Amino acid sequence: MTIQKIGRGRARQSVVYRDGALGRRPVVPTDFATLEASARRASSAKAWAYVAGGAGEGRTMNNNRAAFDRWAIVPRMTHGIRGRDLTTDLLGTAMPAPMLLAPIGAGLLMDKDCDLKTARAAAATGVPYVISNQGCDPMEQCAAAMGYAPRWFQLYWSTDDSVVDSLITRAENIGAFALIVTLDTTCLGWRPQDLNLGSLPFTQGVGIAQYTSDAAFARLTSQHRDQVSDGKTAASLGALRTLLSITRNHPGRFLAYSNPGLSWDHLATLRDRTRLPIVLKGILHPDDAHRAFEMGVEGIVVSNHGGRQIDNAVASLDALIRIRDEVGREPTVLLDSGIRTGADVFTALALGADAVLLGRPYMYGLAIAGQRGVEDVIANIIAELDLTMALTGAASIGDITRDFLDGGDW
Repeated sequence: MTIQKIGRGRARQSVVYRDGALGRRPVVPTDFATLEASARRASSAKAWAYVAGGAGEGRTMNNNRAAFDRWAIVPRMTHGIRGRDLTTDLLGTAMPAPMLLAPIGAGLLMDKDCDLKTARAAAATGVPYVISNQGCDPMEQCAAAMGYAPRWFQLYWSTDDSVVDSLITRAENIGAFALIVTLDTTCLGWRPQDLNLGSLPFTQGVGIAQYTSDAAFARLTSQHRDQVSDGKTAASLGALRTLLSITRNHPGRFLAYSNPGLSWDHLATLRDRTRLPIVLKGILHPDDAHRAFEMGVEGIVVSNHGGRQIDNAVASLDALIRIRDEVGREPTVLLDSGIRTGADVFTALALGADAVLLGRPYMYGLAIAGQRGVEDVIANIIAELDLTMALTGAASIGDITRDFLDGGDW
């Protein structure tokens, strides 16, 4: 499957309707509500709590959706446009459509070989995959599964600089096109769905593959084990789990996945650490956006982490509008959080996003049908974007502007 062959609107519809004529309905639902319901039935309670859950009362997740609902698309008629060009270039990454697969950790909860299946789906469709720092398959295996398809890497800034540098070097070695540094998870938000189940996947060895495959991390675990046992205890999965439990509950005592003291001073060292384009993820305030670009980063992701970190935080889409108005059109600005449909992608682009990151929907496809499920979700969303462009009169991604939207000020 490629977007060029099957992901475009009318072609995608033709495939689904042709199968329907033969009595076959889509395994992966084409609307988000049914997709979500099907994925929930396919998932364990712990998996669903982790992937679908949000912070606190879930108000940030609601804010994300309400922000999209405040904008209506206003199509133009008799525009005479027969074809659309969905391609774009983002920081040197050629893309068939303005969408990337967001980094999502602990995907093993939803399906085995989760990251490898997602990587293969991304490669099959041409959509870039942001490999998660909290993934369940080492980045090298994901890269091998993708061949020459574009991939980025997400970095959580560890308390140990040797681990930071090691992860960055590995990202460069696997041919990552860019480095996304996640800023908004220096500690875990209050997530009742996980808390009510007493479930944190990382302490059970889920979502730690980038660390257990890392030489710098291995040296640290060995040093810590020797300190605890005077060198008499061999490494074991149980010992590793104990160390990881210590990490989460007492990050200052050993090694935190994310540095709770992360500051602009840390970020200022990035240019000396990597040759990759740098993107900062988790920006919601215009002042932070200005500071990021003044520091020389190549891009930012406006994101509230899918509503998983702070309850009742500002909607990412609302923050995007303010940030784009403040920084102007030139800087690269992406949007994450709240994207569910092709129409959502269109709205985000019209309000200033250069591209979007897709999160929960593709994980739901993974839960339902593995790699093919991810491919189907990607194809459906891009097909709807293509049809929305066709019906509104946008011939290219650059044509999608705020003129196509009504925010209630007509």
